[in-house]
Amino acid sequence: MYTKADIFRMIEEEDVEFIRLQFTDMFGMFKNVAVTSSQMEKALNNQCMFDGSSIDGFVRIEESDMYLYPDLDTFQIFPWRPQQGKVARLICDVYRPNGSPFEGDPRFLLKKVVSEVESLGYEFQVGPECEFFLFHIDDDGMPTTISHEKAGYFDMGPVDLGENARRDMVLTLEDMDFEIESSHHEAAPAQHEIDFKYGPALQVADNIMTFKLAVKTIAKRHGLHATFMPKPKYGVNGSGMHINMSLTKDGKNVFADPNDPEGLSQEAYWFIGGLMKHMKGITAITNPLVNSYKRLVPGYEAPVYIAWSGTNRSPLIRIPASRGENTRVELRSPDPTANPYLAIALCLAAGLDGIKNQVQPPASVNQNIYEMSTAHKKAADIHTLPTNLQDALRELEKDDFIMQVLGEKTAETYIHAKRAEWQQYTQQVAAWELEQYLYKF
Repeated sequence: MYTKADIFRMIEEEDVEFIRLQFTDMFGMFKNVAVTSSQMEKALNNQCMFDGSSIDGFVRIEESDMYLYPDLDTFQIFPWRPQQGKVARLICDVYRPNGSPFEGDPRFLLKKVVSEVESLGYEFQVGPECEFFLFHIDDDGMPTTISHEKAGYFDMGPVDLGENARRDMVLTLEDMDFEIESSHHEAAPAQHEIDFKYGPALQVADNIMTFKLAVKTIAKRHGLHATFMPKPKYGVNGSGMHINMSLTKDGKNVFADPNDPEGLSQEAYWFIGGLMKHMKGITAITNPLVNSYKRLVPGYEAPVYIAWSGTNRSPLIRIPASRGENTRVELRSPDPTANPYLAIALCLAAGLDGIKNQVQPPASVNQNIYEMSTAHKKAADIHTLPTNLQDALRELEKDDFIMQVLGEKTAETYIHAKRAEWQQYTQQVAAWELEQYLYKF
């Protein structure tokens, strides 16, 4: 728990010259205003202002003035910047001029949902699994989808050509106080995963944003481009961001029950029920791009069916083998382009709704759903996720609870922007269309 005096002391002792006041827009993009150390008194007194109308999804030009309120506990020095005149950052909340939190700030929305769960005596723990690709850049420094690598799941050097870059990413993240649990090559060529320790929801959402910034920065130093795009290449696995979730109360894992056949408590079942109930409505947030739905197809390990299991990986929700205090619910559909504040907030809100209303999930599905017949899936009442962004937006609009959690203005702005993105996409003429139709007709 840093104080203002701590921040000033660290700035002086570490020779910090620039401080980036960071915040996240509605679509999960990091933004920042940089100030010098001479302006820190002003910054820490919440007096740094910016034009909110210039940020996608924030406010109109008539109400553009916004203020950044730094969260002192997020102070961090960037290890990749110069050692003299260092650069640090503070993650900020966005406030209106009248001193009220800006309701369209994704971080505020997560804090609001976390506050609700804490009022019930719970703490929400989250552990993400972030995947990404490392590709070459061209002669102009622009990213490509080219890689000479042919490595697969858990392969190592010299087959894994990204091993050195991934090692430097891990060391850099550890310099930034991340506890890295593991890193490895993923299933597709040039695909990687680095997992860091679970923690409280807000801290983890901050860490996801910092993680992506660090990975991209270190990749660039290796002459590579790191992309969290869900499906950058046809015919190989896409990149996901599985979200592992648990609730604790008085230091105990609420999801654990050693007397249950699955090792799950009643609260865990209700939490799963809430997630499944609202999953279609959440998907436009957890999978926010047109490209996201090219990952959510059968055959590439990404989930398509709204079901749960404790034994296999084909359903949407999996209960990993560890039980007792390690019991957790793994949601497998989100991808790393999701705004982590919004995605985690909605997952928590949906699970909490399940607990409050005692939403019992259907029976677990312990066989490969991809191999089940259509009749069998229908009999088991197994539904599918939306198949494209347009369908996902329609499902979001139909889910009154999720719309309420987002807030009317935030939901309206998000849906409007994403619908425009979908319309732009549908008007494009793709290379596939030319290859299929140009010579025929």
